[in-house]
Amino acid sequence: MAIRTRMHRRHFLANTARAVAGAGVLMPLWKVIAADGDITRAYPDELLSIEAYTKGRIKPGDTIDASNVEHVADLFEPVALEQIREMGRRVRIAPTTTDIMRLSPWEYMEATLRNRGRARFNDKGNVVTDDGSPWIGGHPFPDARTALELFAGLTLSWGRHDASLYAIKQFSLSPEGDVQYSYEAGWAELAPVGRLVLDPKPYWPGHEDYLRYQSVFFLSPESERGTSFLNLWYYDQNEFPELYGYLPHFRRIRQFPTNQRFEPLVPGSTLYLSDAWAAGDPLHTWGNYRVVGRGPLLAGVSNGWNAEHPNWEHGTHGGPQGNTFWDTTVELVPEAIICEAEPVAFSRAPVSKKRVWFDTRNMMPIAMVSYDRDGKVFRSFDGCYSLYESGDKRFMDGDHPYWSWTHVHAFDAQTRRMTRLEQVRQGPGGLATSVNDERIYERYLTRNSLMRLGRA
Repeated sequence: MAIRTRMHRRHFLANTARAVAGAGVLMPLWKVIAADGDITRAYPDELLSIEAYTKGRIKPGDTIDASNVEHVADLFEPVALEQIREMGRRVRIAPTTTDIMRLSPWEYMEATLRNRGRARFNDKGNVVTDDGSPWIGGHPFPDARTALELFAGLTLSWGRHDASLYAIKQFSLSPEGDVQYSYEAGWAELAPVGRLVLDPKPYWPGHEDYLRYQSVFFLSPESERGTSFLNLWYYDQNEFPELYGYLPHFRRIRQFPTNQRFEPLVPGSTLYLSDAWAAGDPLHTWGNYRVVGRGPLLAGVSNGWNAEHPNWEHGTHGGPQGNTFWDTTVELVPEAIICEAEPVAFSRAPVSKKRVWFDTRNMMPIAMVSYDRDGKVFRSFDGCYSLYESGDKRFMDGDHPYWSWTHVHAFDAQTRRMTRLEQVRQGPGGLATSVNDERIYERYLTRNSLMRLGRA
C-alpha cells in the first residue's frame, strides 16, 4: 500500500493544530468534568458535532467511505485514511459522547476524580502517591501535560478493571483476504495494586511489588490448543516482566527471553506483546516521550458492542473478499493528544518509534502507528471501546454496565496482512468473558494454571 508518509504527516498535524487553535478550548477539561461529568462546556460546537465540523457535509448516521472521506481526511490517522481510500474500509458516524462516565469503568473514573492531584514520579521514575506509596487507583494524571504522564497512566492499568477475563476470536488474513489462521483464545489480567473493587483495597498484601499478572492462552485450533503465556509485571517500570510459556509440543513450562516483544505469539499473527493497549512494555523500556500534536480525531470509543448477536460477534467488510475490516462505528473525539516514543531498551527492535493518539476525555489510546528503522510506516493498531449497554440490553459489571474494548485491527502496512480480534461472550470449554472475579488469578494467572490449561 502506498503510504504518503511525510507529506500526509505534515498535512495531518497542520490541520489538527489549526482546528484546535481556531476553535479554542473554552474551559480546562478536567475542571468541567469534575463539576458535572459532562464535557460540553469544555469545547465549542465544531469540536462536539461532526455536522458542525464539516459544515453539514457529514452527520451522525452517515457512513464514511472512499466517496466522501476527503471531507474528514484530517480526522484520521494515516493508515486508517489509506485503508478507506484504497481498501474499501468504511466507518459509521455516531454523535460525540459527552458523558464521561460512559467512556471508562465507573469505579475507575470515580477514583480518577477522587485521587486527582495525588500522583508523582519517584526517583526511579515510577508512579507513586504523594506519600510515596504505590498508586491507589484511577488515572494518576488526568490533567496530563506530558507524553510520559499519559503513557504512565496507561501502563499502570490497561483494561481499567481489577481483574478481567476476555474470551477472544482472532483471525489473520493474507493480503488477498484469505483467512489463513483462526484462533479462539482467552486473555486474563489482574491488578495487585490500585484495586478499586476487589478486596483487599488498594493493595493485595504480599503482591505490592507487582503491577500486573497477565496471561494469554489458546483453545483452538487443535494445533495450537494449550499454548499459553504468562507475564508477571514488576511495579518497577525499569524491569522487564517475567515471561513463561507452555507449549504443548514440549509438554512443559519454559521461561522465555522477555525482551523479545516484537514477535507474534502464534503463526500468522501481526499482533505483538508490545502492542497490547499501545503500551505492552514497561514504561521505561521506551523513552524520548514527547507530544507532537493535538487536535480532533474520528475514533471508535462507543457503540462498539454488538448486543444483537448472542455471542457479541461483529460483521466484516472491505478488502479483496469483503472480510478485512470489522464493521465499526466512530465518533468525533474533540481533542486527541498525539505522542511519540522510541524503544530505548530493545537493540533489535524492528521499529524506530510509535505514534499514539490519546483521547483527552479518558486518556485511552485510540490509535497507534509504528515506523520501521528507516522511518517508514510499518504497522497500525486501532480498536473500538464501548459501554456494554444498548437500549434495554446490558452486560453488567457489578452495579454498572461493563465497559471494555470490543474489537481490534492489527495491520501490517508493508505486507498488507491483517489480524482482527474481537471480544466475545463465550469461547470453547466454558470460557466466558468476566470482570472483577477474584478466581481469575488461580484459574489463569499462575504457572500451575498454565500446566492445567495446556493439558485440558
